[in-house]
Amino acid sequence: MSTLRGGARHSVAGHDAVRQGPVPLPLELALTALAVIVVAFGLKTFVMQSFYIPSSSMEDTFFADDRIVVSKLAPGLLDVHRGDIVVFRDPGGWSSNHPVASESGLVAWLHGAAQALGLAPEEADDFIVKRVIGVAGDTVACLGPGAPVTVNGQPLDETYLKEGVWPSEMAFSVVVPPDSLWVMGDNRASSWDSRYHQDSALGGAVALDRVVGVANLRLWPPGRFAILRNPGAVFEYVPELP
Repeated sequence: MSTLRGGARHSVAGHDAVRQGPVPLPLELALTALAVIVVAFGLKTFVMQSFYIPSSSMEDTFFADDRIVVSKLAPGLLDVHRGDIVVFRDPGGWSSNHPVASESGLVAWLHGAAQALGLAPEEADDFIVKRVIGVAGDTVACLGPGAPVTVNGQPLDETYLKEGVWPSEMAFSVVVPPDSLWVMGDNRASSWDSRYHQDSALGGAVALDRVVGVANLRLWPPGRFAILRNPGAVFEYVPELP
């Protein structure tokens, strides 16, 4: 019979002990780096991802250059709800061009590698961040300047809106298609959101399969660090339609 202690096998009699020598330092560092890469890649692929905010469309919840962390468990294991802030891939024509600082050589390679592993925020050009106002089957509407946005006839007191902006400067009324979301920015006066894409295939809605995840943390700058909570009270009295 033998016992295991710290990677070395010793017999009770002590005559057939097998000792494992120390792992060379370069190999140990390489294995540790590989483990970090595998974990980081797994987290980005299945659990979370970081993004930076490129514009003012979500003020005052997010300001330009804020860094956020997105949970990729929703949609999927978890549902997306009214009030959630979602990051989604541009359905086409939603993004405006933002200047990006040029990088070259080793710096560009390292930055690209860090993004691929989820260790650096993704560039914003291919992703949009907005708040979910309506889910599949909801009727979302507004009569225009000064009027509230309504969901299934229930007026919303949108506490997250940027101070001084109207809920919508334009009138609209839509029914959100199946498997999609109606999204709007918190700074409605400066948000190129679902309202302005009603001539698209989904009438301005965003397909669920384009959603990367739900923002749950404002990480940077340190003075603005916050856990992002769903403003459930805003949508508390919205009736569920059959």
